[in-house]
Amino acid sequence: MKKIIFKAAAICCALSLSACASKKAVSVTPPDGSLDKCELRFSWWGGDDRHEATLKAIDLWSKKHPDITITPEYGGWDGWTEKVTAQMKGGTEPDIMQINYDWLITMSPDGKGFYDLDSLSGTLDLSGFDEETLSFGRADGKLNAVTVSLSGRGLFYNSEAYSTIGAAYPQTWSDLIALGESFGNQDAYPLDLDIQSGGTAWYLAVVYIQQKTGRQFITLDGELGFTKEDIRDALDFYKLLEDNHVIRTVKTRTDEDGNAALYQSSEFIGGKVAGVLEWGSAVGKYESVLPKGVLETGPLLADENGNNSGWMIKPSLLYAISGHTKHPDEAAAFMDFLLNDEECAAILGTTRGIPASRKASSALEKSGALTGLSKESQDILNETDTITISPYMELSRMKSFYNTAIESVSYGTADTETAAEQMYRSVTEYLEKIKK
Repeated sequence: MKKIIFKAAAICCALSLSACASKKAVSVTPPDGSLDKCELRFSWWGGDDRHEATLKAIDLWSKKHPDITITPEYGGWDGWTEKVTAQMKGGTEPDIMQINYDWLITMSPDGKGFYDLDSLSGTLDLSGFDEETLSFGRADGKLNAVTVSLSGRGLFYNSEAYSTIGAAYPQTWSDLIALGESFGNQDAYPLDLDIQSGGTAWYLAVVYIQQKTGRQFITLDGELGFTKEDIRDALDFYKLLEDNHVIRTVKTRTDEDGNAALYQSSEFIGGKVAGVLEWGSAVGKYESVLPKGVLETGPLLADENGNNSGWMIKPSLLYAISGHTKHPDEAAAFMDFLLNDEECAAILGTTRGIPASRKASSALEKSGALTGLSKESQDILNETDTITISPYMELSRMKSFYNTAIESVSYGTADTETAAEQMYRSVTEYLEKIKK
C-alpha cells in the first residue's frame, strides 16, 4: 500500500466458562514464571477452511502444552457480532477472542473492555509487529488487541466461466458494466455482491465515489465525509450495476440463494455468478467450493485514466483477551502461539490473511507457503493508493443503514434521492450518538 492513513454456520462446541486449577508449574514456562494448568475458551468466525486449520493448530498446541486445554467456539459471520456482544454484556465471553476492527469502539471505548496486553509482555512477544500495526488495536491508549493481518477487499473471478464466453477480467468500471450484456446472454453475471456479509454492495459503491471525488466516506475519527449528493451518486452507481445485468437484484439473490451466503449458493458454485468481491483474508471459503485453480485474482477497478485510488484496507481481524479472564498469562501464551509459532503459522497459512507478525510471515515465506489468492490480492493492494477504513464504517448499525438504502433502491420502494436523504440522516445521527 503506497499510503496508510491510521489512527490510534452454527456455533460449535460447548460454551463452558474457563475452569482453572490452582497455581502449578507446567510444561509452558514464560520468561517471568510458570503458568496455570487450566482450560481456556477461544472463539472465532470464518469459513470451513479457517475452521479446519484452526482446529489443527489447537491440536498442535495440545500436543505441545497438554496442561492448558483450549476449548474452541466457532461459526459463520452472520450473527457473530450479536453473540459476542451479548457475552461481553453478561461477562461470559471466551478468554481469547478473534475480534473485528469496530468492536473496540462498541465493546471497549475506554480501553477497559478487553485486557491490556501491554501488561503481558512477559508472555506475549510483540517484537515482530511495528507500532503502526499495533496502533489499530489500541483503545484509549491501551493495547486491547493485536492485528492478525491487514487486508482489503479484492475482486476474484471464476476463470472457467469467463473463458466460456471469451471475456477478459475487467480493468475499469466501464469494462465491468459492459460485461453485463455478454454474461446476460448466457443467463449469468460477471460479478455479484454478498448481501449476507453486511455492507458488501455499499462498499463497492463507496470505492467508486471515493475514487471519483477524492473524499473518504467516513473519516477515521468518525466524521461523515460524503455529501448527500455523493451518497445519491453511490446509490445511482449500484442501480446501474443491477440495470446492466452486472449483478443480481436483491430480490433475485434472495429468491435464488435464500439465506445462504454467496460462497454456499448453487449460483456461485455452478458458475452462474462468475465473480465476487471479498476480503483477501477470507477468500479461501470461495476458493474451497470450486475446483482447484478455478478462482483467480483480478485487478482492482480503475477509472478511464487508470486511477485506481479509493480502495480500502483495514485490520482484517484481531486477537483480544477477555478483561474477565482469570488467567491472562495463559491466554497470552496461547495468543503468542497463534501469532508467532512457526509450526502454527504453517498450519494456519493464509486462512486469516497474510500474517502481520514478521515471525509468522517469515516462516511462511521460507517454507514457500506464502502464495495463493490471499497473497496475490495483498500484492495488488500494495501497489494501490489505499485508504484505511474508518472503524465507524464497520459498525453493525451502520451496515444496517447501508443495506436498508440498497434494498429500497433495488426493490424500487424509494428512488436514490430519497434513499440517500434517509441514509445521510441516519448515519449523521448515529455518528453523533456513538461518539458521545
